[in-house]
Amino acid sequence: MTEGTTTAAAEGADTLTRLEQEGEIAADYLEGLLDIADLDGDIDMDVEADRASVSIISDAQGRDLQKLVGRDGEVLEALQELTRLAVHRETGDRSRLMLDIAGYRAQKRTELAELGAKAAAEVKSTGEPVKLKPMTPFERKVVHDAIKSAGLRSESEGEEPQRFVVVLPA
Repeated sequence: MTEGTTTAAAEGADTLTRLEQEGEIAADYLEGLLDIADLDGDIDMDVEADRASVSIISDAQGRDLQKLVGRDGEVLEALQELTRLAVHRETGDRSRLMLDIAGYRAQKRTELAELGAKAAAEVKSTGEPVKLKPMTPFERKVVHDAIKSAGLRSESEGEEPQRFVVVLPA
C-alpha cells in the first residue's frame, strides 16, 4: 500500500466514525423527544451517501408518528433541523444528517424520482425546458439526481420557499 492509499483509507474511516457519532447523538436526541411526546418508535441509524441517516419507525400502523411528519413533511423538516442543531451543539461541526419518520422520505424519494423521470422524458421528446413546482431542498436534490441519471441537466431557480427545478435539454 502506498502512503496516499493509507491516508485515504484513514480519512474514510475517520469520516465513517464521525458520521456514526452524528447518528448516535441524533438517536439520543430523538429518543428523548419520543419519550417527552409519549410516542412509540424505534430508531434506525445508517450512513448513506456521506451523510448520517436516522429513521424513526414503528411496529404499529404509525398513526402516532404521522404527527411527527406533519402536513407535507413540514414537522419532519423542522425536527430534522432541530436534530442537526443538537448534533452541532455536541460536535461543533455542521451536520447534513437526514431524518426519516415512518418511511415518509423513502416514499417521497420514490415519487420524486418518478416525477424527475417523467420530466426528463418530456424534455427529451419536446426539446424544451420543463419547470417543476416549488420544492424543498431535499425534494430538489432527489429530482436533480433523477434528471442526471436520465442523462439531462437541471438547475434550481427562484428564492426559498418558491425555489423550483428546471429540467434542461442535454
